[in-house]
Order: sequence, then C-alpha cells, then structure tokens
Amino acid sequence: MRPRQLLDAAARIHSLLMAGAALLAACYSANGMAVPAFARQTGENCVACHAGGLFPELTPYGRMFKLTGYTLGERNIPLSVMGVVSDTKVSNTADPNGDPRADFPAKNGSLVFTTASVFLAGKATNNIGGFVQMTYNNYDHLDPNRNWRGKTVSDNADIRYADRFIDNRHDLVFGLSLNNNPSVQDVWNSAPAWGFDLVPGSNPIGLPTAPLLSGGLAQQVAGVGAYAYWNKTVYAELSAYRTADKFWSFMSQGFKFSDGSRNRLSGSAPYGRVALTRDWGPHSVMLGAMGLEAKLHIDPNDPGSPTNRYSDWGVDGQYQYILDPHAASAQVSYLHERIKYDASLAGQPGAYDASAGTALQPLTSSSDTLELFRAKASYVYRAAYGGTLSYFKLRGSYNSASQAGIPGDPTGLLAGFSPLLPSVSNNITGKPDTTGWTTEVFWLPVQYVRTGVQYTMFSRYLGAARNYDGWGRDAKDNDTLFFYVWGAY
Repeated sequence: MRPRQLLDAAARIHSLLMAGAALLAACYSANGMAVPAFARQTGENCVACHAGGLFPELTPYGRMFKLTGYTLGERNIPLSVMGVVSDTKVSNTADPNGDPRADFPAKNGSLVFTTASVFLAGKATNNIGGFVQMTYNNYDHLDPNRNWRGKTVSDNADIRYADRFIDNRHDLVFGLSLNNNPSVQDVWNSAPAWGFDLVPGSNPIGLPTAPLLSGGLAQQVAGVGAYAYWNKTVYAELSAYRTADKFWSFMSQGFKFSDGSRNRLSGSAPYGRVALTRDWGPHSVMLGAMGLEAKLHIDPNDPGSPTNRYSDWGVDGQYQYILDPHAASAQVSYLHERIKYDASLAGQPGAYDASAGTALQPLTSSSDTLELFRAKASYVYRAAYGGTLSYFKLRGSYNSASQAGIPGDPTGLLAGFSPLLPSVSNNITGKPDTTGWTTEVFWLPVQYVRTGVQYTMFSRYLGAARNYDGWGRDAKDNDTLFFYVWGAY
C-alpha cells in the first residue's frame, strides 16, 4: 500500500477503535459482563462453544450443544442482539458504464453502521430449541430519489427437536431440523453456510456467482430434515426443501420474487449430508460430503414457467486444535454444480434487456458446470488475538449467455444467485473464473466483541486478470479493504 493509503487506513482504524470503545461501554451494565443468549443459558464462557472465542466457529462442545437441539442448560432470556460498524474501501470505483453510488458499497471509504440482528434463541423444552434471526440492513437499496434505505429481512433460522441415548458403549444423538438455508443446520465450519466471509458486510464484491448450494437458496426456502450422530463418529442427514411462500413465508420475509431477490423451486429439493469425525485430546477432525438436487423456475414470478435443473455435490474437511492458550483450525471445501437447461431454451436467441438496450447472447450449450474450491486457516491466542488466511477459486464452463457488457449473468441461468454490484460484473469472456485471497487480523477485547481488518485480493475475475469487462477494469481493481467492529449481547 502507498504511504497515503497507509495514513488513510490508520485513520480508519482509529475511528473504528473509538466506535468499538463506545460499543464496549454499551455492552456493560450495572450487573457486570453481558453475554449472548446461549452463554446465559449454559452458564459457560463463549470459548466453551466457539474455538478461541472466534464466533461462529464451533468447538466439540458447541457442536454437541447444537446437535442436541440447543437444549443444554437452563431456560433463560431467549433474546440476543448483534450489530456491525464497518468501513469498506474498494480499490477502484471508476465506473464508465454505471453509477458508483449504486454499484459500490454504500458510503465507500466511510465509517458506517452496517447491519443489526435480533435473535430469538435458546431452549424451549428438554427436547426442543433453536434460533430465529431477523436482520436489518442499513444500506439495503436506493429509493427512486437516489437515497439509501434500510430493510429488515429474515435471516438464518434453525428450529430443532433432538434426543440422545448414551451408555458406556453407545452414544446416539438424533433429531429433526426445520430451517431456511441448506447447510445452516451443519455443525462444521467447512459447510457453505458457516465456512467463509462470515463477518456481515465483508467482501462486498466477492464471487460473481457460485453453486446453488453455496447460498443460492438462503432465506428463500423452508426445509425439514432428520439427522443422526452415532458414537461421535458417523453423522448422516437427509432433508427436503420447498419455496418459502404461503404458510412458510415467515422464513423469507423481505425477499420478493418481483425484484429478483428470490429463486422459486419447482416441487421439493432433496439435500443430503454425511460426515466421519474423530476427537482425541485437543485435536478434532472431520471429513464429509454433501449434495443438493433442485429445479428452479426460469421466471421466479411464474410458477408455471420452465425449469432448469441444478445438481450440486461437494466434499469438505475440517481440523481443529484447541488447547489453551492456542486455538487453530483449517477448513477446505469443494463444490461442483451441473446446470441442465430446459429444452425450450435450446437454440433460442437471447432475450432483449430493456435496461441495457441490447439483446443478450443465446445459450452456447444445453448445460453448464461450476466448480468452487475454498480453503481457510485460523489461529487465535488466548481467545483475544488472531488471524485468518483464506483462498478461493471459482471455475466454470464457457457460455455466451453470460457474455455481455451489462450486469453479469443477465439471463439468470448460470448460477444460483447474481452479483449485487453491476459495475464490477460486466463480462466479455463468457466464463465465471475468479481467484483470490482474503487475509484478516482481529482482536477480541471481551468475549462478545470482535474488531478486525480484512483485505481481499483478486488475481482473476470473470475469466481474466485484465480488462475483463471490456471497459478497462482489471481484477485487482476489485481488491477491498474492510474494517469492522462486530458485537453481540
């Protein structure tokens, strides 16, 4: 970074520390230290459930707490809140074909209150518990007068019934989960819902697309699944999801088919998960696999429209070492997706996009593939200081339907979700290939507050390192510096 950039970064860090001090003061009361709902319920410090206190990564105890339905401990006040103050700086916000105000993070380069959540979380009975999260995004969208507006939406939800049979030789945990995001019920941090980019607002540019299983159905579906965990060795789960509308719409509040923020499933989508695990001493290891089969309507506003078929499968692994004062972990994940397009789309010219004033490219083939590899390593010392390093690589087949000088994936065909930032997603290569690194250092001054600095670097974006959009934008122009203070109570 240049000297001027270093000075700017130091100023932002100072502002964030001042905001953090204010947040810390707010988190103390006359009764002493305040903790989130689950910690109040169990009477445990946050490091009991979270590796090195690095929420949301779970320890073996935290995994068992979740698998047994969040029912360990005594019923307590089932409410928690969470908030994030952050400052985001994208390397280059020049936008010859759009509006930087709308196309880049709001208040880019300024300290802002980003998001807040309310949780209803904890034990209901000896066998029933869960959490339901509602989130307010302070800079959600621009209104017709070009002013930023906030919005409250459904976030992750996981409601469980669980039981456990245990004796000297056998240990069986089994249960049911009602949730709204495939893999949010998972207890390992290599699963898509819990693996990467977990600080709210971090990496705002991120991947231009991803397999459907990597967030493409989050908060848009309702699913029920059964699971079992035998002798802390073998885990198996089978779930089924449907569109979260009508009776199930409480799981997708704030998301609309009409604005393109929801996918519509045709029928039910099965999801399966298996894992082999072993804990010994301070060590813990897991090897797993998962899969999802789904059909999405081409027009989410029309439940009678043709459907494209998504077949996702993946393998993942996790290692942890937890022995005070050290906590170290590593996760790897590989997801593969095949999209088979409806026969009615074969040979058809691309649709006309009125906003861009141009016709889109037609499909090159009747199917596409996506591959996403991610790896992450973390270390925390004395549950107070640490860092992470993560790598991501997205590859996909060529298709002219995704090749346009307008917002990426304009047909909505290639991926489970589309980019949020139109100015960085123009694509002249016809491929989604994207590669980069994210590094982070953080400090946990108390168990329920975390402040950190992240830097994400892109070596390739949408199939090229340089001029990937035809307007002169390079992959490195999307590099992003991110400061945050993240607190919970």
